Amino acid sequence: MKKRNLALGFAGAIGAAVAVKMLTRAKTVEWENVADLIPHSENSKFVSVDGARVHYQEFGDASKPTLVMIHGYTASLYVWKTVAPMLADAGFHVFALDLLGFGYSDKPSSFDYSITSQTRMVARFMNRLGIGRATIVGSSYGGAVAATLALDYSERVEKLVLVDTVCNDNLRNHPILKLASIPGLGEAITPFLVDSRAFQRYRMRGTLAKPNHALITNDRVESILRPLSAADAHHSLLATSRAWSANRIEQDAHLIDQPTLIIWGEDDTVIPVDDGHTLHRSILNSRFVILKNCGHVPQEEKSETFAELVTEFCRDAKGRISESARDDLRMEA
Repeated sequence: MKKRNLALGFAGAIGAAVAVKMLTRAKTVEWENVADLIPHSENSKFVSVDGARVHYQEFGDASKPTLVMIHGYTASLYVWKTVAPMLADAGFHVFALDLLGFGYSDKPSSFDYSITSQTRMVARFMNRLGIGRATIVGSSYGGAVAATLALDYSERVEKLVLVDTVCNDNLRNHPILKLASIPGLGEAITPFLVDSRAFQRYRMRGTLAKPNHALITNDRVESILRPLSAADAHHSLLATSRAWSANRIEQDAHLIDQPTLIIWGEDDTVIPVDDGHTLHRSILNSRFVILKNCGHVPQEEKSETFAELVTEFCRDAKGRISESARDDLRMEA
């Protein structure tokens, strides 16, 4: 009887904690309250796409070749904060956007948060800004969106850069994503995990290669947590994980005919480098570069090398990359 009462008391305490968390969290994060904390906020703009407000940052001369950069799951355009200005300085007109449900874009409850729908949003974002064709750069989940854009809106994609790209559904087997898929349980645990600085630091230690753990600063943790801290962001994270369907990328990659640069961190423990080899074998006109001492986010871990590779790839008419003697990368034939 005593054990039963203890169990009931424990369950009640957990239930109370969940209820308090649900009731006290903000509904959304207001841009006006955080704008001063956002890197390059002077470059931030908003545009309406199908009635939803999309946040983006714009860098460089409008007369230069255009790059559109798409972030990954749980991320935002923050991941491009270093390389976007670098690429603008190299002579590109750079747009980095927050997908719907992420960063400081709207997080509508009516949106289905599938890769297909996010891809359609990016195409219409380009329409709204008058971007006819561009080189599309996608990281992780954003790589799946970028690849789908090349497949379904091929006339909009001049060249393609895929960075440690999601190309199948293997990540759905991750224990946390499995728990999140359970109705009710996902809603209960997501606010606690997402808002936990300790959990975010733990994730970063697995996402970044060990030599790059100096990037795990308080500023980076806060910048990633800030747009994820409200109820609408918790909903979009869950909805995205439950709508996850990326097998098509791997299955249809052979249909991508744009010049494609594939960049991967050799030490990526999130998306294995074998997936990069698979994409390289499938995409006929592709180049594959593996960065040493690099994990899941080369644009942050190896920013200078990343910017140089993308610059060379975009400047060459056929998207060729010269053989490099640099110690931090290798080319795959």
